[in-house]
Amino acid sequence: MNLICHRRKDRTFKYKNHYFPVCARCTGFYLGIISLFFLLVLFFKSSNLENLVLFGIILLIPMILDGFSQLFHLRESNNILRFITGLIGGFGIVLLLINIVFKFSFII
Repeated sequence: MNLICHRRKDRTFKYKNHYFPVCARCTGFYLGIISLFFLLVLFFKSSNLENLVLFGIILLIPMILDGFSQLFHLRESNNILRFITGLIGGFGIVLLLINIVFKFSFII
């Protein structure tokens, strides 16, 4: 177990016999965070991003449901679904964090 990912080989993508450093869900999550952050920095004004908290929470729900349904052995997911729910969750966390930053930047 690692602080950033559990790194289970059965839940990790492999390329040319080398495993990714993080699992499929974390790969999607980190890719979602990085890609949406750069898209927002390049193409959106700050006024367009406020009040997206609810949308950010909605985007986190698929990842949470997928993770908990596996944790409690309700079903077994696959790496593609883990990646997609992680990617969507990464988008959601960026929207939440951006709103938090905007709220605190006006206080300071």
